[in-house]
Amino acid sequence: MMKLRWWRVDASEVAAVTAMGVWEAVLAGGGRRFIKRKDSDAGETGRALEELRSSLYNEMHSSEGAKRQQQRFCGPSVALTFNFAVAVGIIVANKMVMGTVGFKFPIALSLIHYAVALVLMAILKALALLPVAPPSKSTPFSSLFALGAVMSLSTGLANVSLKHNSVGFYQMAKIAVTPTIVAAEFMLFQKKVSCQKVITLATVSFGVAVATVTDLEFNFFGACVALAWIVPSAVNKILWSNLQQTGNWTALALMWKTTPVTIFFLLALMPLLDPPGLLLFNWNFRNTCAIVISALFGFLLQWSGALALGATSALSHVVLGQFKTIVIMLSGYLIFRSDPGVTSICGALVALGGMSFYTYLGLKKEPAAPGGKKPPSRSNSFMGKPAGDGGSSDYEDSV
Repeated sequence: MMKLRWWRVDASEVAAVTAMGVWEAVLAGGGRRFIKRKDSDAGETGRALEELRSSLYNEMHSSEGAKRQQQRFCGPSVALTFNFAVAVGIIVANKMVMGTVGFKFPIALSLIHYAVALVLMAILKALALLPVAPPSKSTPFSSLFALGAVMSLSTGLANVSLKHNSVGFYQMAKIAVTPTIVAAEFMLFQKKVSCQKVITLATVSFGVAVATVTDLEFNFFGACVALAWIVPSAVNKILWSNLQQTGNWTALALMWKTTPVTIFFLLALMPLLDPPGLLLFNWNFRNTCAIVISALFGFLLQWSGALALGATSALSHVVLGQFKTIVIMLSGYLIFRSDPGVTSICGALVALGGMSFYTYLGLKKEPAAPGGKKPPSRSNSFMGKPAGDGGSSDYEDSV
């Protein structure tokens, strides 16, 4: 019996030795080549991942790459939808600040908005998340300085106009921005608008006027401010659109360069246009939180407006602003059962019809130029395709 158990142990050892021999034979043949091939594949995967990381780094740390990323992920439809949603949010936030909180300093509110935006962009820059600006030689400093100055006038005067004029007179001033943009683009860039688009824009403006202009109450100072605001507002939109579409500027990079200039001019305008008593305001926790929330929406509005202007055109952004006005009025009628009147509803429907036809005209394919090449032009459609190589939005709809 003992001998049988000893034989069994020897048999198991023999089996183990035999198995090890087979495994060594496998490794001596194709097995080693298999492991070597696996190591080679792992090396190739690592090199591919490193190349991908390097390409992504170059995309985000060059002005051309950042511009391509903005065009890829934020087309006209995304930018305009983003701007529309943020504009509705800031209307609620600023009504709370101006009404419930009682902050009666429109220039100071705009200054706080841009100061918070500058701080947020500084944080992004510290984290290496801010897109790189093009070389300074590509865009003269005078252009950036002019844009910052015009942006401060557009933002500040819009809020002061709304404070001193009725909503109806304010809307009339907004409607006047459309022909001003057409005239300014023709004088600055020799850009012409087709007869169909002119008629469509006139129809949209007429519909918005009928829908929203219910009173024209104003005083002399308010009328002067409204008239002084029209030209800066038009030029502001044109410059934001043109700089992004003719160069490698992204929205955030252009905001980073122009916001300090805007803050400087708002500081100069504040003692001239704001009432005294800013330091006597009740800066408690509740009021401060409401103002900070408004400022965060202000940063998003500025960014989304710049994206929309870079992806479309100044005229498209104006049409978007009029669309926001009509949608808010019709939403009040349909959801909250407000009664704007039959005339206002008819005007809103006329404006929506004009906007729809304007979008159709913008999406139509342009006829090919002689030689089979398509003539270069920027898109003017409300939800059109991006143009050029591819702001700040003012706060006229934010209070």
